[in-house]
Amino acid sequence: MTAYEPTERARVKRAHLRGSYDYQTVFEVLDAAPMCHVGYVIDGQPYVTPTFHWRNSDRIYWHGSSASRMLRTVKQGVPVCLTAALFDGYVLARSPFHHSGNYRAVMAFGKASEISGQDEKEAALKVMMERLWPGRWDELRANQDQELKATTVVSMQIDEASAKIRTGPPVDDEEDYDDPVWAGVLPTVTGFGQPIPDPRIMDGVELPDYLKPDS
Repeated sequence: MTAYEPTERARVKRAHLRGSYDYQTVFEVLDAAPMCHVGYVIDGQPYVTPTFHWRNSDRIYWHGSSASRMLRTVKQGVPVCLTAALFDGYVLARSPFHHSGNYRAVMAFGKASEISGQDEKEAALKVMMERLWPGRWDELRANQDQELKATTVVSMQIDEASAKIRTGPPVDDEEDYDDPVWAGVLPTVTGFGQPIPDPRIMDGVELPDYLKPDS
């Protein structure tokens, strides 16, 4: 299989032509988004928690304090709805109605489980860090046992998922194209600034290559 089944709860219903279910599209959005939102229910009350995430194959991982109510809940295998989105720009049209935005978004469903073994937990955390800053993990001191006990890592196999993407210029009513009004896309520009060193950094410690602007 190369795509998720467009199930009733995962199917894109509004503007369905923007929907996609293939693995590559879903995974690309998840990998590009720096954060996700985890939706779950406790005693009939829905909650949505923002958190950092990473992916390995068809599994999504996230972590946090072992005292986290969200992690204590989802690691029990309750149903989870996880979303991730990127905003790519405003779309300015010739009428208020047709103004829009360009975006990439994913909605995924599954059940999370805790990664309990120390070696497995360390391996998952290493994947997260190496994805962000290749080579940094091996520069750092090892995790202490107490630090690992204080950290919960969960993973969720993606059972169902869909992506929804809008790109391109506005789509106006045909008669409006003759109006003398500027229309087009105001793109979003994202990036990182110059790294700011810790005031207590040791003398002689240079900025690593993976943090340099041209790396």
